[in-house]
Amino acid sequence: MAFVDHYPPGAPCWFELGTTDQAAAKHFYTQLFGWSVQDFPMGPTEYYTMIKLKDRDVGAAYGLGPKMIEQGIPPHWNVYFAVTSVDEAAAKVSELGGTVVQPPFDVMDVGRMSICKDPGGAIFSVWQEKRHTGAGIIAEENAVCWSELASWDVPTVQKFYAALFGWDTKGSAGMATYIEFSAGGMPRGGLLPMDEQWKGVPSHWGIYFLVADCDAVADKAKELGAIVRYGPFDAPGVGRMAMIADPQGAGFSIIKLANPM
Repeated sequence: MAFVDHYPPGAPCWFELGTTDQAAAKHFYTQLFGWSVQDFPMGPTEYYTMIKLKDRDVGAAYGLGPKMIEQGIPPHWNVYFAVTSVDEAAAKVSELGGTVVQPPFDVMDVGRMSICKDPGGAIFSVWQEKRHTGAGIIAEENAVCWSELASWDVPTVQKFYAALFGWDTKGSAGMATYIEFSAGGMPRGGLLPMDEQWKGVPSHWGIYFLVADCDAVADKAKELGAIVRYGPFDAPGVGRMAMIADPQGAGFSIIKLANPM
């Protein structure tokens, strides 16, 4: 898959970096993935950075404000999910045991959104498209190809998201405890059970970028000031991957697929 003009309900559709140093983050990611960027003013000193690949929006970045930092919100990549009605989705989140962190609101004329928390504590957003559908490219080199929830309570959140988004879920052939989810008849991501190796880390959503050479990109990330937290390593039947923290600490993964999409 490459160009995307519409997302079915429940599909990850937008990927947004919250960072403590927007300028440094722009330099890191443009050098690493060959992206271009376009800044849009949001206030006297704030701006929203649109990330582009092949002249299509593939994500965005913004600076974490002082209040967010005071609340202990770390640099991170946030995942948005497509819905037909944000208001209905937010109401359902509460009914299913989740929390609406920020009630539905309009983002000018581009869409309507809400920020939520699942029963396991992971933050996610829901997006109702108006003028902006979401990422214009997925599952192509240097774009997001997979979204993954690392959770301390996979059975509970599996039921939550399946009821909220209508996902089809199934176990992975390669990992007995890994749950894959599909939306619109297509695999979109997975649910990863956390164990003692994750001690002290809260449940969270993360993303994978598709790359042509995992080792080369991991090495380049290190040269640019990132930390390779794990890997590169081979996942039989899946591909070669690595988990990375950018220079500000936001985590993401890269993967060279064994069987390209």
